Amino acid sequence: MISLLSGLLFGAAAVAAPTTFNKRAPSGVPQYVVDYAPLVWLDDRDVYRPSDIAAQVDHTTPKVDRNPISGYPQPLTLSNLDALNSYGDGGENVYLTSNDDVTTVPDWLTGAQPNAEGETEGAKTAVVITVDHGGGKLDAFYMYFWAFNWGGTVLDINLGNHVGDWEHNMIRFQDGEPQALWYSQHSRGQAFEYQAVEKEGKRPYAYAANGTHALYAMAGTHDHTIPNLNLPAGFLEDHTQRGTLWDPALSAYWYSFNPSDQTFTPYDGAPVAYLNYKGRWGDDRYPDSDSRQFNFFGFRRYEGGPTGPKFKTLDRELVCPDNDPPCIVLPIKVPRE
Repeated sequence: MISLLSGLLFGAAAVAAPTTFNKRAPSGVPQYVVDYAPLVWLDDRDVYRPSDIAAQVDHTTPKVDRNPISGYPQPLTLSNLDALNSYGDGGENVYLTSNDDVTTVPDWLTGAQPNAEGETEGAKTAVVITVDHGGGKLDAFYMYFWAFNWGGTVLDINLGNHVGDWEHNMIRFQDGEPQALWYSQHSRGQAFEYQAVEKEGKRPYAYAANGTHALYAMAGTHDHTIPNLNLPAGFLEDHTQRGTLWDPALSAYWYSFNPSDQTFTPYDGAPVAYLNYKGRWGDDRYPDSDSRQFNFFGFRRYEGGPTGPKFKTLDRELVCPDNDPPCIVLPIKVPRE
């Protein structure tokens, strides 16, 4: 069903997109953060496109232990979502749970198709966060949102699906010059020197995997059985292609983050509360008694939703998240194309 829907929805997207994009950012954002903002190649086999962040709130109900909670502000919006931190152990056990059966693939799960300029018109699908460490060192996080993650197959069995999906690139700058990039891949990822990656002018490319949206530095097949190691084939494979080019910077909210007090400041009056929400951006893992669930030696067809941007190690010392040692910044793309 996935491949059929993808062909019907996005078959025309294989036409090459323009390679020059208008760059838009509010006043105060360092110009180099805009100039080097990544471009993302989407896989045209993927039904699930980048999604409007606010729409995720509109189509879900907050639950704890799979039971709806009450007493929170209604309607919930990106401007009051952190009110849910009063429930479920400080918000950590709150799940924004789909109002629809996700197996029916409701329209809001399939997101927004980028137009010819790479913009997801009418949908804010990305968040850009700058973290100034002083001494000329600044990290820029480019966070990308999808309403649904299709986990792919293992031995022809679909596993690892979940509602809500945050992935990101991070570029470390020194005195305005890009030094290295991080590509998030599931709970881990890879780091590369800036000079090593493929680019459109100054702007590095990222390739979002079919369904899982893990980010890679090249097109092709990527086995991630061994964390932080990208092999051309194996047991757990992601697949990327140069399909539709998406420019997340055209449809983003922009912020700075202060690690000392853990606060966000919008560059342009964007909502902030949703960034402080401590819960999950999707359903809780379905119990094995649920007819949609499947248990394959402890791996489930449907897993729980992810946490949001604040919990992606924004105040990291190295290019890699601090909880992901060792941090190897590769000077070449591995494996080579």
